[in-house]
Amino acid sequence: MATKLQNPPKIKGPVVTLVLDGVGIAPDNGANAIKLARTPVLDRIMEKYPMVALKAHGVAVGLPSDDDMGNSEVGHNALGAGQVFAQGAKLVTQSIETKKLFGGKGWSEISSNCRENNSVLHFIGLFSDGNVHSNISHLKALIEGAKEDGVKKVRVHILLDGRDVGETSALDYVDPFEEFLAAISDNTFDAKIASGGGRMNITMDRYEANWEMVKRGWDIHVLGEGRAFKSAKEAIETYRSELGCIDQDLPGFVITDGNTPLGTVNDGDSVVFFNFRGDRAIEISKAFEDTDFDKFDRVRFPKVCYAGMLEYDGDLHIPSRYLVAPPEITGTMGEFLANEKITQLAVSETQKYGHVTYFWNGNKSGKYDEATETYIEIPSDVVPFEQRPWMKCAEITDELIKRIEEGKYRYIRANFPNGDMVGHTGNMEATIVSMEALDLCLDRLLKAIDKAEGMAIITADHGNADEMYEINKKTGTPKENKDGSFKAKTSHTLNPVPCIFYDNFYSDSYTVKQGSFGLSNVAATVVNLLGYEKPEIWDESIIEVK
Repeated sequence: MATKLQNPPKIKGPVVTLVLDGVGIAPDNGANAIKLARTPVLDRIMEKYPMVALKAHGVAVGLPSDDDMGNSEVGHNALGAGQVFAQGAKLVTQSIETKKLFGGKGWSEISSNCRENNSVLHFIGLFSDGNVHSNISHLKALIEGAKEDGVKKVRVHILLDGRDVGETSALDYVDPFEEFLAAISDNTFDAKIASGGGRMNITMDRYEANWEMVKRGWDIHVLGEGRAFKSAKEAIETYRSELGCIDQDLPGFVITDGNTPLGTVNDGDSVVFFNFRGDRAIEISKAFEDTDFDKFDRVRFPKVCYAGMLEYDGDLHIPSRYLVAPPEITGTMGEFLANEKITQLAVSETQKYGHVTYFWNGNKSGKYDEATETYIEIPSDVVPFEQRPWMKCAEITDELIKRIEEGKYRYIRANFPNGDMVGHTGNMEATIVSMEALDLCLDRLLKAIDKAEGMAIITADHGNADEMYEINKKTGTPKENKDGSFKAKTSHTLNPVPCIFYDNFYSDSYTVKQGSFGLSNVAATVVNLLGYEKPEIWDESIIEVK
């Protein structure tokens, strides 16, 4: 049993954590969509109520260095776990540097399968050094390891980024990578790029929002069916000229030698999906592994030896084979509250539903306690986010108000994806609209929390909408293109995020501390507000109960 506080805040209504995804703290410098938007509610509560800035990137969320931007996965892990665990990029880097990866069962099966069948080793994944889903340095190390282990042929299927890195930076990665492949190839080893396309066009769907994306990727990578080019560079340059697409939206392409695709996936081959982050890796993994798969017609279902960089879902064991064991996250807030029979509600739309459930619970599918937990998913629209920037914030708000009025839940968590998902498009006007829509919803929601005599912690998992243009570090102003327009930024930011204590009833029962805090400090804060001492393993609370 958990230890109760001697003099707890006697909060009558629910304690609510609102994650305004992608809403960071940054200067009003012309690049900040949050500042440019008309958000009277957010402006008012940031000014009137206690607020601390939380670290949401780098080592504060388990990433290798403070040069690494945060992301929704590690952010929600930290929020829900109450402590910091070494995360995907760091785990993989350590495993490669120590050679542990190459001595593991997963890699042994992948490489030996190629040797025994004289077959091809395929690598599929996000092709950049954004360090959110993948890192190209890991891919290079795997290719070098394949050669050392006697694999004779490698084919690489590149998913172009333009989201966690510059929106038109693809050739900055393709050109030197082609040089790398040329240097490592010889008469005993043949490594080439075989196919590719933009990450938001093919393969990397998540939460089953758009299986058609995965089908397009399957057709390109596995079947070799798609528009043919002589090289990845030619494909990128041609699509840019014809369509004006940024990298993440580029259509799929197949590299051919004459009329023959360079790298279809066939029986006896090995396939590695080299992303370390799980949300956009699960669906393609199912397509490669599930014998009773029915989401689309695969045409061919090659018998391959498949592995992910990590196990992307620890409960469902997706995929069945992986190269690096994921962090074992234990002692989460969700488990703590379930053990104490505290009723919990988690709500978001499809795009972030997994973040307030799976990631919040330490990469665990399902609930800790069916009797006390309720998870609600609002289906996301399958349209480009800039075309419907309000997303499902109104529907999420409707559901939250309904549940608050029921009076059943002591703790509620919700994610509003607007600032992140629309921010990723690089469209300033759409992101401004997304923030204004969110502000209208915030007004309605806070009134419902007041009516129920509850309180809210309003925070974010990382920044995004706060920096829509690349910033000149010397001047602090947006970078300009040659035509005078600003250079769009589609990635997350390194900025801190707000943590606002919206409380009109109980603020005299606790003090908000001043100091250096991160997302992992929120869990202890929540359980204090609910009347409990935090577990010793958690990071400290942001409040001091009087």
